[in-house]
Amino acid sequence: MRVPRLTKLTAAVAPGAVVVAMAAACVGPGAVTGGSAGPAPQATTSPEAGALSRAGGETVTPDPRVGAVFLGDTATHTCSGSVLASTAGDLILTAAHCLADGVDTTFVPGFGAGGGGTWHVGTVYLDRRWLAERDPQADYAIAQVSADSGVDVLAAAGGGLTLGSAPPAGSEVTVTGYPMGEGGSPSACRGVTDWSPQGFPSLACAGLTDGFSGAPWVTGSKVTGLVGGLDGGGCDDDVSYSPRFDARIAGLLARAEAGGRGDAAPATPGSDC
Repeated sequence: MRVPRLTKLTAAVAPGAVVVAMAAACVGPGAVTGGSAGPAPQATTSPEAGALSRAGGETVTPDPRVGAVFLGDTATHTCSGSVLASTAGDLILTAAHCLADGVDTTFVPGFGAGGGGTWHVGTVYLDRRWLAERDPQADYAIAQVSADSGVDVLAAAGGGLTLGSAPPAGSEVTVTGYPMGEGGSPSACRGVTDWSPQGFPSLACAGLTDGFSGAPWVTGSKVTGLVGGLDGGGCDDDVSYSPRFDARIAGLLARAEAGGRGDAAPATPGSDC
């Protein structure tokens, strides 16, 4: 999984805050998840994927389109997120299991570069499958954010990532995110995608540890996945997963751009990882 266990989260959130379990719901091998959009692409064992299976993350210069997510009045960042290209100019993308209803949440784009500014998460938009049964295929969230300065996060980041569809097996993507902790720089890993037997996009990249939940899978300026989904993004730090991006996440973005009433993030059971 790519978020810390509940005991670590409790310590990270300010005293008196209402904390909910945020570890992603795990599904066992061969489990069937709800809301399938049809047969998933076949899992492959291409030479390219095997050659990059030992690829590891390395420290990189902060990308203003990618940031760290903080819960409560704390200096500890527990997840990652990214700025979306949107007509509203105030939307970010992260994993649904990174958000806790009733806990003040902030996003700092380009964290580690200095002077990046802080945006508070306001309205949250979630897939109905996540609201109904915490379906790991719907482990994504789009959130409206605002800053005291009144500047849109899209303008502050100098642009955002365009929402795309799940990558076919054999696609090269780059994942950039923040290992959980205080301060620090982002890490990135480039690898070749595959598909798990359960129908989740997968990526062999070593070192994507706690804190990478919500980190975007990027090709060019397009985000085609994020660390999340199966086992909250994976129980093995060397292999990560993503929920499948399809027409449903595109519909969620349209709903967020239209504004209006959002959703309350449900409590999430602890992980078996």
